[in-house]
Amino acid sequence: MAFLRRVAAGRDVPEQRLHEVAEHYYAAGGSPINSQCRALLDSLRAELHSAGLPLATYWGNRNWHPLLEDTLARMRDDGVERALAFVTSAYGSYSGCRQYVEDIARARRAVGSRAPVVEKLRLYYNHPGWVGPWRSSLGRALGQAGEDTDVLFSAHSVPLAMAAASPYEQQIHEAARLVAEGTGLQPPAWRVVWQSRSGNPGTPWLEPDVCDAIRATDKTTVVVVPIGFVSDHMEVIHDLDVEAAAAARERSTRFVRADTVSTDPCFARMAIQLVQERLEPRAPRLAEGTLGPWLDVCPAGHCIPSPSDRPRP
Repeated sequence: MAFLRRVAAGRDVPEQRLHEVAEHYYAAGGSPINSQCRALLDSLRAELHSAGLPLATYWGNRNWHPLLEDTLARMRDDGVERALAFVTSAYGSYSGCRQYVEDIARARRAVGSRAPVVEKLRLYYNHPGWVGPWRSSLGRALGQAGEDTDVLFSAHSVPLAMAAASPYEQQIHEAARLVAEGTGLQPPAWRVVWQSRSGNPGTPWLEPDVCDAIRATDKTTVVVVPIGFVSDHMEVIHDLDVEAAAAARERSTRFVRADTVSTDPCFARMAIQLVQERLEPRAPRLAEGTLGPWLDVCPAGHCIPSPSDRPRP
């Protein structure tokens, strides 16, 4: 509950709703995201060593320990003056990009004038180190399914106003296309759906909802690929493995959920490649598809919705 109150601070979320969401955590025995972040850190350290980059690694969170401001204070005390931030979010949106920049700025102000300068690494939705692990994950999931299968790429829904202010929807569709086509799938064998909407029911959000899509499928098996998420957490464990799976059971459809990719070694190598391209301007900036690599610094005014459009628990 303390974590959820931090998440919901300033957003006028009813206390009853926080208790409802807390029950999801209790039922699952807690979120797996912390253990997956620690596994990713171990992989990053190994990849840094292999690449001959003697860089220290730190971990800071927005809403729970180790909190970002505490991590920056530790870095300051360790004598760190500059740092590169690898964010576990691949896409451009307020919650997935701009808010992290704001969090870093807020934490630096809290730490004071000796806080390290922190530069966020670019978005990586079309990087081979993101697309490749998802192809492997989808391939494993398809190996559990039969030929009569509907593949749904799922990402967190956002209000339409937020989607209009960012490249989020386009980038989700592009990542899904790259993964699907690399696995040999063509429409209508796959499509993009959305999940985990919240807030005012009168506010229009991206659709269709994953559960509605599952209820409407005419296939015997549905494979859900949580391509909008880096690691397992409650929006995967509950919203998909519980709620979406229940929607499949309602119509006697087999449900298969593809693994998230943060523990894939290729994902850790991608993070190091993003570091290398920032340290060495001549290093290759890898990207699949036709959209090219994202900018190091997002355009001014990018991904800024009105406060009422921001997602809530």
